[in-house]
Amino acid sequence: MPLPEVSQFIPHIAYDSVVFGFSKGKLKILLMEYHDTGWFALPGGFVERSENLEDAVKRGLNERTGLKEIYLEQFHTFGDTSRYRPEVMRRILEANGHLIPENYWMLDRFFSIAYYALIDYEKVTLMPDALSDSIAWYEIDKLPDLILDHGKIVQKALQTLRENLDRKLIGGNLLPERFTMNELQAVYEAILGQKLRRTSFQRKMLSLDILDRHEKLFTGKSHKAPYLYSFKTH
Repeated sequence: MPLPEVSQFIPHIAYDSVVFGFSKGKLKILLMEYHDTGWFALPGGFVERSENLEDAVKRGLNERTGLKEIYLEQFHTFGDTSRYRPEVMRRILEANGHLIPENYWMLDRFFSIAYYALIDYEKVTLMPDALSDSIAWYEIDKLPDLILDHGKIVQKALQTLRENLDRKLIGGNLLPERFTMNELQAVYEAILGQKLRRTSFQRKMLSLDILDRHEKLFTGKSHKAPYLYSFKTH
């Protein structure tokens, strides 16, 4: 693959995506491992000169996950001088067999506009980018060390998601379209990193007026069948 040309992309601007998924009671995010470096990073990329910023992020996530309809939330811009480490990008590019000119644009300082995405873990078809050997899910509390300030980006995304949980989870896809109260509570507990009292949680959720109640979920077991819920669309 040829090196990206600065004529195609806007210099000094990048995006990084913290992609949240939920499976088996665990909150997970997507990470890529760069070829022949042992380095892990968030999926990200650059914005084409003729492209809207959010369209660039959606394009990048579609290439990584196969999904077109993705719930996105821009949450912070990272621009500390400490994130300027051209030797990191040089190593990544050289590990992929590229000869890098001294003033190559990808070695310059970048501001990263960060987004988080909430997606359905079950619907994803993962595909690494041209510089990576793999893209995979990692549990939020068992992440490997990440390059540059990507660890800080993950923590900021998680903090933002927690602060806006009641409002933002509705638009996300961490749950199937219909779910039980126990499944909803499991997502909250995974995001907040703490156990919640069942009765208090149910009372709070119903008081928010964000759920529609449907038929009961009968599984053939003798215990009481739980109701199914969905998020209200208005």
